[in-house]
Amino acid sequence: MENPPELVIKAGRTESQYWQDLWRYRELLYFLAWRDILVRYKQTAIGVAWALLRPFLTMVVFTIVFGNLANLPSGDVPYPILVFAGMLPWQFFADTLSRCSNSLVGNANLISKVYFPRLIVPASAAIGSFIDFMVSGIILLGLMAWYNFLPSWHILTLPIFIIIAAVAAMGLGLWLAALNVKYRDFQYIVPFLIQFGLYISPVGFSSSIVPAQWRSLYYLNPMVGVIDGFRWAILGRDTQIYWIGFTLSMLLIVLLLISGIWYFRKTERTFADVI
Repeated sequence: MENPPELVIKAGRTESQYWQDLWRYRELLYFLAWRDILVRYKQTAIGVAWALLRPFLTMVVFTIVFGNLANLPSGDVPYPILVFAGMLPWQFFADTLSRCSNSLVGNANLISKVYFPRLIVPASAAIGSFIDFMVSGIILLGLMAWYNFLPSWHILTLPIFIIIAAVAAMGLGLWLAALNVKYRDFQYIVPFLIQFGLYISPVGFSSSIVPAQWRSLYYLNPMVGVIDGFRWAILGRDTQIYWIGFTLSMLLIVLLLISGIWYFRKTERTFADVI
């Protein structure tokens, strides 16, 4: 009679094979993302249409306040298109950040019972936000058709800026997700940060109105570079990028991602105990 196969448990598997485990558990990533999408709009009267209604109403308000009342310049671009070209990346960033920050606490039962790379949880939250982002893009297409506005070849670079927006949201989101496990105060801090960030980011106006002496300092907000990149890709020659400030924003985003992964991995082994 043959002996049963031996089960060998190696020390340090979690550390040495962590990134391979991310791939092995990819089906869990898809499942969590799909579950979040279903739960988000469950038992709502208009369902996924909320992904259209929220940015549309925000665009209307910003157009009235900044375009009509404040009479801020938009160049040759219709003001609603200028606003929505900034609203799209901001909404994607804000939704991803909000979902990531609460993702670990929201999946406490799963985290405390089963091993899997915890990075899957905030990553699945980002996928759900991307679906909303794609749906919201329908409004931009409608606006461009309404105003007979045709994009230039710059539109081909849009996927690059989508990735940059996702990296920015994930970098900060990993910090907040890990901190929220230990300090539940962050569930109240994050909505304030998002609201404050909306007003200091060039969503309702062009960053070109910022005085030249303050422009580099303004780009310390990483979303300024992201929004400018989106507008450059969508509006083409009708907008310009301040490349020095854009480079600064990109460096900060990379730093956010690297430090976010570092802190998340550093505190990850304590999540099941604390949560």
